[in-house]
Amino acid sequence: MVFAAVFAPWIMPHDPFEQSFDGLSVMGGPLPPGGDYLLGSDLLGRDLASRLILGTRTSLIIGVAANGIAVLLGAAVGITAGYFGGWTAAILMRFTDLMMAFPALLLAIVLAAIFQPSLMIVALVIAMVNWVQMSRVIYTETRSLAEREFIQVQRAIGSGPLRIVGRHLLPHLLSSIIVFGTLGISTTVLLEATLSYLGVGVQPPMPSWGNIIFENQTYFSSAPWLVFFPGVLIVLLALAFNLVGDTLRDILDPTLKGRH
Repeated sequence: MVFAAVFAPWIMPHDPFEQSFDGLSVMGGPLPPGGDYLLGSDLLGRDLASRLILGTRTSLIIGVAANGIAVLLGAAVGITAGYFGGWTAAILMRFTDLMMAFPALLLAIVLAAIFQPSLMIVALVIAMVNWVQMSRVIYTETRSLAEREFIQVQRAIGSGPLRIVGRHLLPHLLSSIIVFGTLGISTTVLLEATLSYLGVGVQPPMPSWGNIIFENQTYFSSAPWLVFFPGVLIVLLALAFNLVGDTLRDILDPTLKGRH
């Protein structure tokens, strides 16, 4: 899928935006898989395979960008609250609790409706609702590490917060950040597909697996491949990142190997 996203312009068999008369049946319906259209055509006569390949790029860009922003924001809030404690932790964690109280999908829909949907706006919206889980995990680990002897020694000899966090806390937190960051990509991909399906995510004609399903859902009975293929790709991409995250967890923390 990463290969397809990177080399999409060179491996797409057709122009994903071209509405061809040859892509429609005599009755004006989409063509089934086979022939010039490997996975069939959609309701406008566009090649489904080409749109799915370009949609892979859309999903991966949003998934990686949104999750990257969420990881940075969540880690920053969690480390700050965990290291300083006191009122700083109370304020930041209560704000985190407030964000967790909102249903993520509903909050994402509201934010997406307020701003003009685009790739980066959708990524930012998803990041704004996905950072709280990372923040909670990192806060708990940072709070535990901050009470350890090696951190107390650094404070006693006058090391500043930036030095302690950068040289002594962050290396211990890096494995958790990498693992949860990888696992979070599947969540962002699913949320992006949901938002696009609801019409507040990536806007047509730019293909996204979610809006491909939305555009073609009226043909679910007569042309089920239009919904089946993008649905399978969403499941496979989410599964792939979950497997990568589990593998990284086993590699970076051997004590958890085999425990699921």
